[in-house]
Amino acid sequence: MKLEGGCQCGDVRYKVEGEPEHVALCHCADCRKSSGAPTVAWAAFKTPEFALISGKPTVYNSSGEAMRHFCPRCGTGLLYTNEAYLPGLVDIQVATLDDPDALQPSAHIQVAERIGWMKHLGDLPEFERYPG
Repeated sequence: MKLEGGCQCGDVRYKVEGEPEHVALCHCADCRKSSGAPTVAWAAFKTPEFALISGKPTVYNSSGEAMRHFCPRCGTGLLYTNEAYLPGLVDIQVATLDDPDALQPSAHIQVAERIGWMKHLGDLPEFERYPG
């Protein structure tokens, strides 16, 4: 599998080649705070399967050995590395892929920290665009 992705402004681009070790929706408070979203979809690849194509992310140590990589220009969160918990892996934010449908999450993780209303999203009405 070969995939490419990048930030909103296009300054930072990356590619991955291989099969992800896992694809999951993370509900932890750190992911929420860093993304401003209730959950983040992550796909973990072996470090040698990941490469930057252009640009250089800024790195923020969000807690202990947790390193969050984001675009220094537009702020898009891109990567997560943590050698203590995920040695030899690079977690990419699935939504930053050019084709985010290419990787479907297979699990919810860190649900102990999940926002309560996230359990019932399927019950909400849906609209193709904004409601009339």
